[in-house]
Amino acid sequence: MPDSTENATPWIRAASLAELRQRGRMTAKLAGHQIALFAGDGGEVWACDNRCPHEGYPLVEGHFADGCILTCNWHNWKFDLKGGETLVGGDTLRRYPVRTDGDDILVDLADPPPQVVAAQALAGLRASFDRHEYTRMAREIARLQATGTNPLDAVRETIGWTYEHFEYGTTHAVAAAADWLALRDDHADDPARALTALTEIVGHFAWDSRLEPAFPYPAGETAYDAEALVRAIEDEDEAAAVALIRGGVAAGLDFAAFEPALSRASLAHYQDFGHALIYVYKTGQLAARLDGDMLEPLLLMLTRSLIYASREDLIPEFKAYAGALASWDDAGEAVPAAIDLRGGTVAAILERITAGSANPEAVFDAAMDAAAWQMAHYDMSYQNHVDKPVSRNVGWLSFTHTLTFGNAVRKTCEKHPALWPAGLLQIGCFLGRNAGFVDAQYDPAPYAVADPAAFLADQKTKLFDHGNPEFIVSCHLVKLLSAMAEEIADRPDIPWRADAVAAVNRFLNEPLKRKHALRAAHQALAAVK
Repeated sequence: MPDSTENATPWIRAASLAELRQRGRMTAKLAGHQIALFAGDGGEVWACDNRCPHEGYPLVEGHFADGCILTCNWHNWKFDLKGGETLVGGDTLRRYPVRTDGDDILVDLADPPPQVVAAQALAGLRASFDRHEYTRMAREIARLQATGTNPLDAVRETIGWTYEHFEYGTTHAVAAAADWLALRDDHADDPARALTALTEIVGHFAWDSRLEPAFPYPAGETAYDAEALVRAIEDEDEAAAVALIRGGVAAGLDFAAFEPALSRASLAHYQDFGHALIYVYKTGQLAARLDGDMLEPLLLMLTRSLIYASREDLIPEFKAYAGALASWDDAGEAVPAAIDLRGGTVAAILERITAGSANPEAVFDAAMDAAAWQMAHYDMSYQNHVDKPVSRNVGWLSFTHTLTFGNAVRKTCEKHPALWPAGLLQIGCFLGRNAGFVDAQYDPAPYAVADPAAFLADQKTKLFDHGNPEFIVSCHLVKLLSAMAEEIADRPDIPWRADAVAAVNRFLNEPLKRKHALRAAHQALAAVK
């Protein structure tokens, strides 16, 4: 029976006190809630959700001891019904205030204020990081959303909690986050898929920062100067670069104001296997989707990643890059055919690309056509070998980078045409490297797709149930599919779309070997001779 006290608190009769004392435990279904009731040793009555917060098994079937300790028998999670603590396991169990009126047990079903629930959900989300409790992350984000709070706050808070724990700055977690949020927008009417996108983002940040100490950014703030930022990154001077970033943010600059300098810095070398430019492009997208709220931490991570980026154009394999870039004169009319970019040395491919310098857009299409062909003809023996040297450790994920990097090159160079030479020649570096790992006799015809746009849309939807335990794999899936979908949406008639989608289709359906136990042993023995 409802209580009629002055606060009109929704106390509801749940059960008979005498019956509970006789039985020791009971369930009551009240206003859409299933409540578990327990009789304590000293006459107390405890009420809690009957569903274990772990996987939902009925707690009324659990073990009740010491007058207040409840154990879920399915997975041994333990709850103190008196103090409210979760003693074993993660997540919290909702308890309800109880009082008695004669033989009536009354339970207060009033929900806490939304701001209290939201704060508890965020605290629980942060606690889930320690043991990377993925399902708890999903539950806490769902609780946050149920209060009416913008669920993107889970992403914002996650970035704030973790950004100083990335020793080398931006990781794939940032790049994948932008694409997951775009997918969330595409499926905004599907609550489960929308939640999946957010959980994948939070889970990836939590995974990449797990067990890592804080690596604080240097203090200091300097008035923003684009040229100074490019120099500081080139000089690997984190203190100077961070001070410039902070000065720009303090002055109210948005990501677009920083982007030209960051794009130049990311293409100043063939570096970090293409991640540098991809990270600039995707950080901008993520900052926009978060309304600029996390601009400073995102920029600090990005700047640190550019400073620490490995500069592959300085190693012998790519020593021809600097000379090719210096010889670029915007006058070359001999646009190479795609077939001429599929094979050959890095130097030869860079020379062919340079020959078409007057028409960078056409060279881009030829290079991407070659990249798509190479990926479609990847020689799987290099993924599966066990007795070749480390330099032969080239797998599927490596081949996806040419296409995702190419997407970032086009989107960046259309805004900043002066960067076309660096972008195209760096695609050429990928082509020269990958040329040694293809099987020209392989027939990818079984992977041909009649409707590329529809195929990519379908595969993007399937990402919500991708089934890959490694974030590094799932992020490559979402990045690759998003990049190819963007290329075809922006330019539906690109000449290389059929090969590109066939390559993607093959990648999605061929085995992806992620652990190389015997290979590691062979290479370890070779290393210590």
